[in-house]
Amino acid sequence: MDLYKQEFGQQFELGFDLTQYPWLVDKSWHNDVSPSFYLKTPTGFMVLWVDYEDPKQREDSEQDRYVVMTAVNSGTDESPEVYHDEDSEKIYSSEEFISLNTLLSRLITSNTKNSSHN
Repeated sequence: MDLYKQEFGQQFELGFDLTQYPWLVDKSWHNDVSPSFYLKTPTGFMVLWVDYEDPKQREDSEQDRYVVMTAVNSGTDESPEVYHDEDSEKIYSSEEFISLNTLLSRLITSNTKNSSHN
């Protein structure tokens, strides 16, 4: 069972098929307001927060469903501990997955290009 389903319930819907995004690492924790996933980009780490589809179920109903923030890794490459902190910036926010898909595709494409040049 996916970690986000363990932490937020079997009924939680991301609005997309997580298996299509294998570079998203589930870091969900039940004390957070919603499931979260991190990814490594050429410029560092980012965290994707996925909130409930129904704004009435969200802790902050004004917050968009999908939010991407810059993040830090206080762990190692082998055992990352990725989170956002007071210096993190929101780089993306939307209710719609389609534009998030575009952003994720762009990020992973730039990752692939950078790793092929190394």
